[in-house]
Amino acid sequence: MTATPPPRPSFAPRHWPAWLGVGLYMTMAHLPWPLQRALGAVFGRLALWLAISRRRAARTNLRLCLPELGEAEREALLRANFRDVGIGLFEFARAWWGGVAPLRASASIEGLEILERLRNQGRGVLLVSGHFMTLELCGRLLCDHIALAGMYRRYKDPVMEWAVLRGRLRYACAMFGNRDTRAALRHLKGGGVLWYAPDQDMLGKDTVFAPFFGIPAATITATHQFARMTGCAVVPFFHRREGGRYILRVGQPLDPFPTDDAVADTTRVNAAIEAMVREAPSQYLWLHRRFKRQPDGASRYD
Repeated sequence: MTATPPPRPSFAPRHWPAWLGVGLYMTMAHLPWPLQRALGAVFGRLALWLAISRRRAARTNLRLCLPELGEAEREALLRANFRDVGIGLFEFARAWWGGVAPLRASASIEGLEILERLRNQGRGVLLVSGHFMTLELCGRLLCDHIALAGMYRRYKDPVMEWAVLRGRLRYACAMFGNRDTRAALRHLKGGGVLWYAPDQDMLGKDTVFAPFFGIPAATITATHQFARMTGCAVVPFFHRREGGRYILRVGQPLDPFPTDDAVADTTRVNAAIEAMVREAPSQYLWLHRRFKRQPDGASRYD
């Protein structure tokens, strides 16, 4: 199954700033990797001081999720996190529009035999991961070994939507927007592998409050629903940068899954992602306001 990129947006003057930004980002994708890492670290330091609201959100998340760390330790982690966010911007660009040959040779992948076994059984596979800065690059590296489709939230800007979708379809066999549920279900029912990350508050109606680091977090129940409707295996997928290497690990399927309890299943998925975060905390997207909705209607960021 493949997907066709959307029609290219017009070059009307209102789109010129977006085309300029996309062109610059595409150019940056082809810089030498050591230079990209150095620039990424600089961008991360700048973002730490300029992105005030995101800095506050990340600091709040670290305080809520990692209370066992002292304040100095959390501040050091905050700085490391913004540095990894900066590097991640170049990883995204390289994954979408650049080359990964310099990074492929040092990458290691564990658990491919798990996917092969499930595929031989004719089962679809839902790869569940979190929003780590390495997600796009490691997704591309995984596509060297399996046909992989992805789910994503569509960009509001049509130029960015066209550019990113075109970049992703260089390596993914299909991309499904967050509203393309039927197409995603068909892919899983046909024995395909689908990757998505359910660890953000999507503000949708099919959500429950499930603990994440012990805090109620509004979480979509799509993992439970996809497994229930297709019989697919739900498999954790973890990835991280370790020095100049990339470590990818496919875990054992969650079993039994699904159960009759959507909240219990969603809690289990959150626990799997939490374990991933604890392995590489600086590479997680702490900038997201994960706890902006609470059962009592309040927000942890007020």
